[in-house]
Amino acid sequence: METLPNDDDALVIARMRAWVERAVIGLNLCPFARAVQVKGQVRYVVTPAEDEDALLAALCEEMHRLADADPAAHDTTLLIHPRVLGDFLDYNDFLEAADAAVDELGYAGVLQVASFHPRYQFEDTDEDDVTNATNRAPYPTLHLLREASVDRAVDAFPEAESIYERNIETLERLGADGWAELQAQCEADARAAVDGGRSELN
Repeated sequence: METLPNDDDALVIARMRAWVERAVIGLNLCPFARAVQVKGQVRYVVTPAEDEDALLAALCEEMHRLADADPAAHDTTLLIHPRVLGDFLDYNDFLEAADAAVDELGYAGVLQVASFHPRYQFEDTDEDDVTNATNRAPYPTLHLLREASVDRAVDAFPEAESIYERNIETLERLGADGWAELQAQCEADARAAVDGGRSELN
């Protein structure tokens, strides 16, 4: 699915929620995601940032918000930035600034930033390699996680180090056609959610 910087926030969040439900949870790409999603502990936020400085400011604000929040209510954040860093190489370079901000704000060992992008590409893979889809979200996204929550999840999951290899196998079995079909299902879910929300307001 081609990302559009002018998508309204409701559609952006609906697409991200559908991706989390069908891809991340549905394919079990992250065995830790279901619990926080079901409990409503995931904060989905769309930033209007159109340049890297504004995005970095938004990231710092969201890190403070997450660190100060009660984990039972807000355990993780998806900071979605559809209007900046659409180019994956630029996005990848920005991750250094994101990690530096974690350190500068004193959150090393407290928070970490994971990365998702619609054009995500692992080193030594072709652009159209379906295994890149393990990190391909509908929009460029910085995922803020609590280190303590990650540690607990890893301790509770046997052989957590095998998740990456298992995800590669999952995507290879799914194939490009299967991934395209899943994306179409996500889009249908997102459109239905947005249309349903608008109907409730009328």
